[in-house]
Amino acid sequence: MKLATIRTSGGTRAVRVDDDGLTDLGFADVGALLAAEDWRSLAASATGPAHPVDQAGHAPVVPRPGKVLCVGLNYRNHILEMGRDLPEHPTLFAKFAEALIGANDDIDLAPESDAVDWEAELAVVVGGTVRRADERQAADAIAGFTVMNDVTMRDWQFRTKEWLQGKTFEATTPLGPVVVTPDELPGGVRPALELSASVNGEEVQKAGTSDLVFDPVALVRYASTVMTLRPGDVIATGTPGGVGHARRPARYLTDGATLVTEIEGIGRLENVARRS
Repeated sequence: MKLATIRTSGGTRAVRVDDDGLTDLGFADVGALLAAEDWRSLAASATGPAHPVDQAGHAPVVPRPGKVLCVGLNYRNHILEMGRDLPEHPTLFAKFAEALIGANDDIDLAPESDAVDWEAELAVVVGGTVRRADERQAADAIAGFTVMNDVTMRDWQFRTKEWLQGKTFEATTPLGPVVVTPDELPGGVRPALELSASVNGEEVQKAGTSDLVFDPVALVRYASTVMTLRPGDVIATGTPGGVGHARRPARYLTDGATLVTEIEGIGRLENVARRS
């Protein structure tokens, strides 16, 4: 299944994306849907009102996740381009919901930063409650996958050894347009997909998820050791090589630049950077 959160005149709605349209699932958003114990069967069997595709604007696919966990340094080629050794454990940091925007919303180029970078990522959306998950429990807890761009203010990220302040500026991080359940993807809970990013039509990132050091199941296991993961939580699995900060000279998003992030089998984000 493909699930989305759309904006309507009456507020956001969770929908199933069908071949012939969008079926309302009876919940305000995908996060609320996933909190229902039997969300899979509810979503699959729903026959609610239809929404016109051409009038649907995408909100962040999970608008208010309880947690947005991100993984740094998880693609072998990106680790090498940043001059680091392969890690023994995942590098975790966080974003907050205020950073999230929809699939076609503008990226806010904050006036405080002159080094706004792109990071195309496969994101895991959690669909169950797990703590200290084993392999099977971690796999079962994955509701599906979506597309994220971990837009980063590099000058703020590297002010200190902690990255948080550069990673969670408000209205910077597109998430969506849909969540795709593992059964629809090659590789299932360890999907074998190609992801890419382009800036103003020029491809800047391209890689396969086979280059991940820690796969989605391993990340759910690791994160759930630290904290309880709950439905609607998001784990961004890291970015491949090609980020602007690693280029010589470095390259960053500018006012009016169009950033496209795409993962085969899931979908496409298209966002224009706007100086606030």
